[in-house]
Amino acid sequence: MRSLLFVPADSPKKLDRAAAAGADALIVDLEDSVAPARKPLAREAAAEFLRARRAAADAPVLIVRINALETGLADADLEAVVPTAPDLIMLPKARGRAAVAELDAKLTAQEALHARPDGGIGILPIATETAESLFLSGTYRGASVRLRALTWGAEDLSADIGAETNRDEAGLFTDPYRIARAFCLLGAAAAEVPAIDTVFVDFRDPAGLRAEAEAARRDGFDGKMAIHPDQVAIINEVFTPTAEAIAQSERIVAAFAADPGAGVVGIDGRMVDRPHLRRAERLLARAGRARP
Repeated sequence: MRSLLFVPADSPKKLDRAAAAGADALIVDLEDSVAPARKPLAREAAAEFLRARRAAADAPVLIVRINALETGLADADLEAVVPTAPDLIMLPKARGRAAVAELDAKLTAQEALHARPDGGIGILPIATETAESLFLSGTYRGASVRLRALTWGAEDLSADIGAETNRDEAGLFTDPYRIARAFCLLGAAAAEVPAIDTVFVDFRDPAGLRAEAEAARRDGFDGKMAIHPDQVAIINEVFTPTAEAIAQSERIVAAFAADPGAGVVGIDGRMVDRPHLRRAERLLARAGRARP
């Protein structure tokens, strides 16, 4: 998934617009973008939207962000959306391995109740929204076969630690959030799942979005979340490997395939070792997942 677009579940107009934005995944939000009094309405609207989109031939990956487990609202969220078989449940304010295991158990019960395949719905935790969660970012490995990726968030984290802002005068993340970003990336690598970068909140700044997305791709993130349909095209472009990068990666893979016992191979007068092979394989895998 290159682009994952948030959309409030209680707005049919925004849901319809989001469906046409070209995002690889839609995050139908039952949490922060929905006022408490509108949660029941949002659950109904989310279920209706998911049923309709599931029938479409060009449906994106369908994700539902439920309310945090600690709120007491998550069970009602799951009861509403599991019958519609979303691809993933996004778990906000995740607290490491234990939170994923708890959600796994809830999903298993709901899938059985609604005659859905066991394990069919994956889990995508937001791994950095509380100070505590940063210290648990390395615990996701083996937490559940449902674990599909990790992502991170800066807005709730800033509220949790009492920060005035999470960006400096130049618009760059300050140190606590750079640490959170790194912990998400490292936690995902340790768990052997893709890492998804957080949102860029200024949707009127395409240059800033592009720069942040390019930095995320450079550092190892596989995609980025969006808060506005206008951000999707830039994210898709940045996270789609170029033809030149694909061709070079294919040459590296082919060179090692021709000499399986080699630790180093030569390509165009340059020595390439096995870490380069791993990077090439990852790029080709990402290219295979990217939509044309």
